[in-house]
Amino acid sequence: MNIALLGYGRMGKAIEKIAKQRAHTIVYKLDQEDTHGELSLADVAINFSVPQAAVDNIKTALDQKIPVVCGTTGWLDHYQEVIDYCTLQQSGFLYASNFSIGVNLFFKLNALAAKLMKSHQEKYFPFIKEIHHIHKLDAPSGTALSLAEGLLKESNLTEWELEGKTKNKLNIKSIREGEIPGTHTVKYTSAVDQISLKHEALSRDGFALGAVIASEWLAGKQGIFSMDDVLNIS
Repeated sequence: MNIALLGYGRMGKAIEKIAKQRAHTIVYKLDQEDTHGELSLADVAINFSVPQAAVDNIKTALDQKIPVVCGTTGWLDHYQEVIDYCTLQQSGFLYASNFSIGVNLFFKLNALAAKLMKSHQEKYFPFIKEIHHIHKLDAPSGTALSLAEGLLKESNLTEWELEGKTKNKLNIKSIREGEIPGTHTVKYTSAVDQISLKHEALSRDGFALGAVIASEWLAGKQGIFSMDDVLNIS
């Protein structure tokens, strides 16, 4: 399979390594303003660019009927615009805040825990903490927002806030330090104990592998998809 990399930073390089291990060919690389190769040769594009470039990168690939796997976060104010554009171009699009298989299973555990805890929310109050490397531009992380969305669907709370202490809102704490790939914790705290669910990435390889698996699945498809479709866990 021929793959275009839209963004060639840390994640782009990790994806390239995994893709080659799985016998794929990188036919195009977009590294900031520099391009290498030919986009039109790609069977699928993987976008891990900076947030401000994501929409234009996605549309450029969709213009050529190239399905796009997107892992960039921090651009979702334009999500519906991209979905509409993909439908217009009759191509394929798959967005995930996190492509790690473990994290996507973690999302399901989080939703189940939230459902179980809903009737005990007066005693156990939820809280989300995420830790990432100092190079991550957005806060909270897209993964933390996905966790918050899944929790709020099953909660008496209706909204989240960053670094807040409002009693009736879900607080998310974001920490940026060192070169940490990504750690996410959901906690339920009462006066007498605490329940924690935690996912800790040990390297970027899990994210990269998931993105390549998603691109293998998406190639040749039309429509709007998620990692639930790839992993058949909806």
